[in-house]
Amino acid sequence: MIGFVGLGNMGQPMSARLAAAGFRVTAFDIDASARERAAGEPGVDVVSTLSAVAAGTRAVILILPNSQVVREVVLDEGLLEALEPRTLLLDMSSSDASETRALAGRLTAHGVRFLDAPVSGGVTGAREGTLTIMVGGAEGDLADCRPALEALGDEVIHVGDLGAGHALKALNNLLSATSLLASSEALVTAIEFGLDPEVVLDVLNRSSGRSWSTELKLPKFVLTGSFDSGFALRLMLKDMRIATSLARKVGTPALLGETVAEYWAQAAGALAEDADHTEIAKWVAQRRATDEATT
Repeated sequence: MIGFVGLGNMGQPMSARLAAAGFRVTAFDIDASARERAAGEPGVDVVSTLSAVAAGTRAVILILPNSQVVREVVLDEGLLEALEPRTLLLDMSSSDASETRALAGRLTAHGVRFLDAPVSGGVTGAREGTLTIMVGGAEGDLADCRPALEALGDEVIHVGDLGAGHALKALNNLLSATSLLASSEALVTAIEFGLDPEVVLDVLNRSSGRSWSTELKLPKFVLTGSFDSGFALRLMLKDMRIATSLARKVGTPALLGETVAEYWAQAAGALAEDADHTEIAKWVAQRRATDEATT
């Protein structure tokens, strides 16, 4: 049986995929409405307490907003005390690698094994089981949970020691966010010049300027006006800041990354609290219009 904590945009479809693959899943979220939504998934036993998630499980997956929430759930709200020794805890959140390594000592003292296993691929990947999963920690622990992870993703990659997965995920999102901002600026410029945005993206995707942003995010979430990728702008900014902080800690300041993160922070301040990260393109267009109005 697998315990699962966090039933948001990513967690709910991930827990459902585990159940569909034949795993018994016991799931919890602090939000009652999230528990109600997940309760309709076949094979997912939704419970009302963290201790119930831990009961009888040999592995517990966390997919939560950030390291602070992970720490609160594990240490302050009683999950660690409820876990049996040798239980495997997998933090699949986009957490801070430094916080992950700091938490590991408390888990080890309790006899709990620990992996960080963040994902890339968004809500679509979670629904379809096509996530890329970046795993940090002991290879033997990964071997024990690989079948479950392979139900969630088509790429399960051991990337190093504990914390390596979270570090790599943050760096990935810094690159992704940089690409999306640059691509959005290019697209707005092309539209202002009078080019057809669909033609622009078609050509870019046949050329050296193509990226995940031009191939997926701009056509699917921006040109359609849906802005519903399922990943919040503020969560993207959080990951960017984890990456730039990591760069400073190891003595390789991310000069471009710091600048891009500042622009994303401006967008976060200007857009709605729950803005999707693809709305950075909306902010770019709004900023262009504001600049024109004041010149």
